[in-house]
Amino acid sequence: MLDHGVRKYVTDKLTQMGFDSDPYGAEPTLIFILAAVGIAGISYLLVHRVIVRYVNLAISKNKQSWANSLTKHEVLEKLAALVPVMILDVLVPPILTHHPLLATMSDRCLGIAVIVMFIWMMFALLDALHDIAYIKGISRRMPIKSFVQLIKLFTFFVGIVICISILANESPIIFLSGLGVATGLVMLVFKDTILGFVAGIQLSANRMVSLNDWIQMDEYGASGTVEEISLTTVKVRNFDNTISMLPAYALVQSAFINWQGMSDSGGRRIKRSVHIDLTSIRFLTEEEIESLKEIRILREFLFERVKEIKEFNESFEDVHHAANLRQMTNVGVFRAYLAVYLRAHKDIHNYMTCMVRQLEPTAEGLPLQVYAFVNNTDWVFYEGVQADIFDHIYAIMPMFGLRPFQSFGGHDAVNIGLGSQQNSAAPIGDQIGR
Repeated sequence: MLDHGVRKYVTDKLTQMGFDSDPYGAEPTLIFILAAVGIAGISYLLVHRVIVRYVNLAISKNKQSWANSLTKHEVLEKLAALVPVMILDVLVPPILTHHPLLATMSDRCLGIAVIVMFIWMMFALLDALHDIAYIKGISRRMPIKSFVQLIKLFTFFVGIVICISILANESPIIFLSGLGVATGLVMLVFKDTILGFVAGIQLSANRMVSLNDWIQMDEYGASGTVEEISLTTVKVRNFDNTISMLPAYALVQSAFINWQGMSDSGGRRIKRSVHIDLTSIRFLTEEEIESLKEIRILREFLFERVKEIKEFNESFEDVHHAANLRQMTNVGVFRAYLAVYLRAHKDIHNYMTCMVRQLEPTAEGLPLQVYAFVNNTDWVFYEGVQADIFDHIYAIMPMFGLRPFQSFGGHDAVNIGLGSQQNSAAPIGDQIGR
């Protein structure tokens, strides 16, 4: 055998140097182990310093995203670290053939080391693939991180089983078959993981939520942007910069709002009411109508409506009582003005619903609701447009003889109290005169 011949050659050289040793003694064995370690070290330097270095140099010149991801996670470096361990696993156990205990221990330890290094390299490769999927935009359509974490978990689990089988010197199939007995325990331990994985598949298949979507889930106090979808949780950055961690399966089992459709549509809805004091609603006089005709955007409406009402009223003989006539009300003209005002507004979407409608009167007056869409979904811009519109509504209401409803407050009570004191301080004759 070549092995015996090599051992005899090394033993002869040691004998010439004054060492008395048999071919399978400690000295030749130590020399062979050192030689194996040297070969492993040289192979690592060759792979890492030469092959990996030039491959990384070629990758750095490639502007493709996948190339940068491989470099970032050092996939090739971890693969290079696997090479010397595999070489030692091949060379060392045969060297220790005549030392059964050491041979067994080294074989098993090096086998486990190979498995650990391989899993380490696989984790880096999966992280690189996740980065590539994120850059390519695949993560927006599918929860790639959930699949990556599941593969990592499976790889780790299989690695643990193989390592145990190596230590026990038994086939991995025996350990895998034994897990059937403990299925209930496994289901209990990995309940969230299993539910999260199933939920991730449902979320991706039904396109329920993706990265950077704005979602709202009041049950968990979450309202913000989805930053991460993992195997068991969904990370949401709320608008106050707090972080909400939602169970992945909760998005399937419970109701939540995904506002991404609004963002993609290009229009954000205004749905707000102004409450009008019912006692301020009345018919308009001809003088008031003429005055309102000076409002440019309302002029065409008033001319057409005055003509229509005049033709209708002329068809009746009895025009002495107001109830027998059609007349314009201040709230009706105000509603028409707001509708024209909104359609002419540069920040209101022209191709989405735009109207001003009356709601059912309440104890707080007559709600006049603005229902329209701003043509920009940015939150700050939207709030600014909405505020400007209602600033204008409240400011122009008195021009139509209308008053907004406001509940009785402390300032009103103070004014009434001051008025009562002034009345009580006046002479009796003046009070009677009033």
